[in-house]
Amino acid sequence: MPTRRLPLAVPVVILLAGLVACTSREPTREALTGPSSAAPSGAAFEPRLPGMPAYPAAGNVYAAAGANQLAEQVRGDRPMVYVPNTKSNDVWMIDPATFQVVGKFPGGPEPQHVVPSYDLRTLYVASSQIPRGGVIPIDARTGKPGEFVNLEDVYNLYFTPDGKQAIVVAEAYQRLDLYDPTTWKRTRSVRFPSCGGINHMDYSADGRTMLFSCEFANRMIVLDTATLDKVREFRLTRTADGMPQDTRLTPDGQHFLVADMHAHGVYVFDGRAERQTGFIPTGHGAHGIYFDRAATRAFVTNRDEGTVTVLDLATLKPTTTWRIPGGSPDMGGLSADGRQLWLSGRFNDEVYVLSTQDGKLLARIPVGRGPHGLTVWPQPGRYSLGHTGNIR
Repeated sequence: MPTRRLPLAVPVVILLAGLVACTSREPTREALTGPSSAAPSGAAFEPRLPGMPAYPAAGNVYAAAGANQLAEQVRGDRPMVYVPNTKSNDVWMIDPATFQVVGKFPGGPEPQHVVPSYDLRTLYVASSQIPRGGVIPIDARTGKPGEFVNLEDVYNLYFTPDGKQAIVVAEAYQRLDLYDPTTWKRTRSVRFPSCGGINHMDYSADGRTMLFSCEFANRMIVLDTATLDKVREFRLTRTADGMPQDTRLTPDGQHFLVADMHAHGVYVFDGRAERQTGFIPTGHGAHGIYFDRAATRAFVTNRDEGTVTVLDLATLKPTTTWRIPGGSPDMGGLSADGRQLWLSGRFNDEVYVLSTQDGKLLARIPVGRGPHGLTVWPQPGRYSLGHTGNIR
């Protein structure tokens, strides 16, 4: 987050567009998830949400995003790291081979994240300034930006598991806005008044359930993917003023991990998002969560103390801490081969590159003011669910 963006008290029109309106009625477990939405590790993830691609290997939702498993359509894309800078309103381009800045372009008002499209052919700069905002498409093949598309408060951007809808997280309005991603015409809008600062999210293994963080409300909400019905919510317990951020499903589909900047660690929920099951202390300002290509470790950025905590995914326990002296690691992603972790230095106007083998700091690269959700491209995988590289 750039500065604390308080929710706006505004009227919201619900655009039904043939879809079911949001209600507070909680469906049965079978209606929500099917008989086995989070299968044990080593078993197939079935049944999936209709239209969702099958997993290529049992027991790992990111099996298609292993080291260098580039899909055919991205193999000719220009290798590049795209860094959106929220305060200088631009996007800087870094050559990942040389660590040199090779270009920059206007990023729209307050660019927050660079998000791969569902089909991996376009990268979108998400721009969130109020009352303006929108997306800038980047041709993934050439790295050239297109024309600004004016939308409302694109703080974050996700896609439905079948790729048919784009989900704009309009954080300041406490809304999710659904768009046709080919025309960018809005098809539906749903407001969640109890979820101040609705922000990061991920899907259950079967795609039927969404878990969203409420950045300014110290809680999480669980939605039915097909209807956007709110089925439950959690008030976080570690601290009274929690600020939940990045939300990710573990590779085995058994847990959701939620980084909390004020609780200084990671909450653990079960893979159906039915209950909170634990908490992992990591460091001050816990913010981003990234998985290694072997699906054995998670990297948690602790922005306020300049560290990265490495978690063993088999035990969900920290194994080591990597330090970036004077740094403020925020959002980022891994290189295609998984050997490097790229992170924005939010308060230091720089980008960090760390070795995922031992945490060695390989580079500190000066960029624009307020770097945020950078994306490393190209990425392994078959399709993107959004954010800076949630690719399965």
